[in-house]
Amino acid sequence: MKILITGAKGQLAREFIRQFTQKGTEFVDFSREELDVSDFKAVFKIIKEIKPTIVINCAAYNNVDGAEKEKERAFLVNAIGPYNLSVVCSDIKALLIHFSTDYVFDGTKEGLYTEEDEPNPLNEYGKSKLWGERFIQENMENYLIFRTSWVYGEGTQNFLYKLNQWAKNQEYLRIACDEFSVPTSTRTIVEVTLKAIEQGLTGLYHLVNSGYASRFEWTREYFRLKGIDKFIYPAYQSDFNLPAKRPRFSPMSNDKICKRLGIEIRHWKDELIAFFQYSYEV
Repeated sequence: MKILITGAKGQLAREFIRQFTQKGTEFVDFSREELDVSDFKAVFKIIKEIKPTIVINCAAYNNVDGAEKEKERAFLVNAIGPYNLSVVCSDIKALLIHFSTDYVFDGTKEGLYTEEDEPNPLNEYGKSKLWGERFIQENMENYLIFRTSWVYGEGTQNFLYKLNQWAKNQEYLRIACDEFSVPTSTRTIVEVTLKAIEQGLTGLYHLVNSGYASRFEWTREYFRLKGIDKFIYPAYQSDFNLPAKRPRFSPMSNDKICKRLGIEIRHWKDELIAFFQYSYEV
């Protein structure tokens, strides 16, 4: 088994690299500078040369607000990139693993979103990610698409890092109490992905920790675990006047992936505790 990872500098790719290195798994990784997934010629050349059995696409444009102004850039990375990878992976019969988002939904459902629910993205980021999903599904059958949400891991590319910075520089914090989803660790995503590979799973699945929270609740729990003494005011999503509209309630159910793999996925609060015990720094 030979694995190729794109977007190697991102937090999710770094967790794959960490776990593959620990297990002694053969892999090659490429940063955005080394492989632009929106460049078909570059994708074709590298994949044809390496001939991986699995391609894990961690390359993504994740700036939700930035995508409102940089629609073309977001579409190139989040939609054209997966399209290019799916064409070449299909040709060499490689498994393509791709990661999407809860932002493909509009947040109006009463209850957890399942894989059978119809997407209806509210912002350009969500639209670009949905196109990426569809391009893969149209071009190949040997794929794994995992929708995830509120991803955090080691490094500076997540909400927890931002919280640390805000706590250092502000007297108090105002955090949205009316925006709900599922905080999900990169560790959980990688562990479940590896189980899915082992069992030969294909298709589209929601891969999140269990339970759900508001951003306010997530912040409060994180500060409690870190021992950060900072006053947090509950605020409304509309108070921040952000360029991109977010779904108010977009938690996803992980029932399908759990049943297929015969596993249970930790509650987000338990995983947050385990995250720190796993020697991460955020």
